[in-house]
Amino acid sequence: MAKCIAEKALLRERPDRPCQENHIVTAITDCPDLVLPKRLREGAANRAMTTRKNRRGNSYLSQEMKPFLSYTKTGNKPLLMFHGYGQDASVFKGIDGYSFDLFFHGKSVWTKDEAPLEKSEWKEMISEFLIKNNIDTFSVLGFSMGGKFALATLEAFPDRVKEIILIAPDGIKTSFWYSLATYPIALRNVFKSMINNHPRFLRIAIASKKLGLIDKGVLRFVETQMDSEEKRKRVYYSWVVFRHLKFDINKIKRLIDDNHIRLRLYIGRYDKVIKAKDMKRLTSKIEILDAGHNDILRKIKI
Repeated sequence: MAKCIAEKALLRERPDRPCQENHIVTAITDCPDLVLPKRLREGAANRAMTTRKNRRGNSYLSQEMKPFLSYTKTGNKPLLMFHGYGQDASVFKGIDGYSFDLFFHGKSVWTKDEAPLEKSEWKEMISEFLIKNNIDTFSVLGFSMGGKFALATLEAFPDRVKEIILIAPDGIKTSFWYSLATYPIALRNVFKSMINNHPRFLRIAIASKKLGLIDKGVLRFVETQMDSEEKRKRVYYSWVVFRHLKFDINKIKRLIDDNHIRLRLYIGRYDKVIKAKDMKRLTSKIEILDAGHNDILRKIKI
């Protein structure tokens, strides 16, 4: 049945269209015995090979496609939600709104290797999403790493954001590790080699902990989120690709004030990653909850 449907779809296409190979990647992947002209078969096979490889976990290394931003919708509330590192859209399951998979997580796909995600590109992606879903004004929510994307969205659409909810957000204070990821390419290569050599990186992290350069929360992250090649790739690409998502906090404050945007900021009392004192650059109105970094979401009613 799939073969017949695919063949009929291909018969409707003009074989001289250069973009046709894009349309048959899925067909050749799912219907390997599909009969195609030689030129299309070879071109599609090359793309299908990349697709198969990417489906095994390296989708963000392919440059065959435009970046794809995945999201799930629950209800009709115009709330855009961005999860933390190592999570996906399902972390906000049951909450009305649009929950996004950030790149290198869930079903979203980054296709530009180590090229940074620019703010202008993020604005274009969200603009397309808003048009597609017929959304005018909306609220944004960001947890941990998702805080960067909430801030980037607010900065891009300050006159359309009604409320911003930040939960233990990254993006207000730049960490040493994000700074390292923004260094020139030679130093980033050193960083990449440390990421790829987990035992060495772990030894450096332990030594840094003893010297007081990092706390036990960061060390725990290194131990649990970098114990496989795939996890280490996610760490590296998240740090490097998101390196241009940096913010002038004074500008963010002005945008919030000038556009009368409601701000809710939550921090866990026992959070060793994101600390309340570092959030005062944005606001002094911080709600402290009896939680650590990883369990704070369960303490908040959206």
